[in-house]
Amino acid sequence: MEFIENDLTFEDYCRLRESVGWANFPNAEKSVKSSLYTIAVMQENQIVGMGRLIGDGMYYMMVDVVVHPNYQKKGIGTKIVNMIIEYVNEKTPIGGRSSIQLVAEKGKEHFYERKGFKIIPHEFCGSGMRMVIRK
Repeated sequence: MEFIENDLTFEDYCRLRESVGWANFPNAEKSVKSSLYTIAVMQENQIVGMGRLIGDGMYYMMVDVVVHPNYQKKGIGTKIVNMIIEYVNEKTPIGGRSSIQLVAEKGKEHFYERKGFKIIPHEFCGSGMRMVIRK
């Protein structure tokens, strides 16, 4: 298994999203190209996992962490998340502060809690919120 940094193609992105029943959208190609950091996990020239990071250098959002159903429960998702966290850690200067946020797929919250993420709201943050605009 090979974990490739910053070489996620739009075609592989679409294939993985489809493998877990997620829709693809026409504006996603620009989003993939604009990612700060990506991970593509390859097995025998097939995409089996991915993760993306977007953000501004202080606030980051982890998005599109997907592992093909045939490859789940093998530690691939954990490695993707750990690589993203390490990337942010390396980019955070001494004396600086960075925040990684995400919206977990329903039922996957515990996976991220084990990595150190906290469910919102908690003692320091109110509820996470989002707005989706569809056309």
